[in-house]
Amino acid sequence: MSLKYGILGLLNYGTMTGYDLDKAFKSSVNIFWQAQTSQIYRELGTMEKLNWVETEVIIQHGKPNKKMYKITELGKSELLKWLYEASNKDFFKSKDSFLLMLFFSGEKTVDENIEMLKKFKQDCLEYFSVLNKVDENANYYTNRIEDDTKCVYWDIVLEFGKASMTATLQWIDDSIVRLEALK
Repeated sequence: MSLKYGILGLLNYGTMTGYDLDKAFKSSVNIFWQAQTSQIYRELGTMEKLNWVETEVIIQHGKPNKKMYKITELGKSELLKWLYEASNKDFFKSKDSFLLMLFFSGEKTVDENIEMLKKFKQDCLEYFSVLNKVDENANYYTNRIEDDTKCVYWDIVLEFGKASMTATLQWIDDSIVRLEALK
């Protein structure tokens, strides 16, 4: 359900093609809300039927026509309605397959679990580098937006991601120390 609102939020910054939206999504909100390109286009079609977005086809010679998406007044109204009515309770309804697997990992050897945590740490370090790239990408989108105060919220979310990842990396190191003590 929230994918629609992520798309509306991006379109609220300006008119974009589906390709632009996909690129913007993957270089910004993707750090906390993943979506496939096909899902984005499917949602655009649904939102067009709901009159939340309107399209304009730009005729191009020598290459495919370009379909531009623009948020409508109804779309802006829906975005604001969602912003005022959305609940933060979903934040606490985590479905984390890694933690579920770790919870039952007493069935494996300590060494196997240490290796699993070390692999997870590498994945987290790679994700941390993605967060740093998002930080760099924010500059591109900052230039497209007239209101600099909106960008502050991007920074707040990015800082949350970095703080969470820093805490996760510390938790991994602490867990490995606890498991090493079992040997």
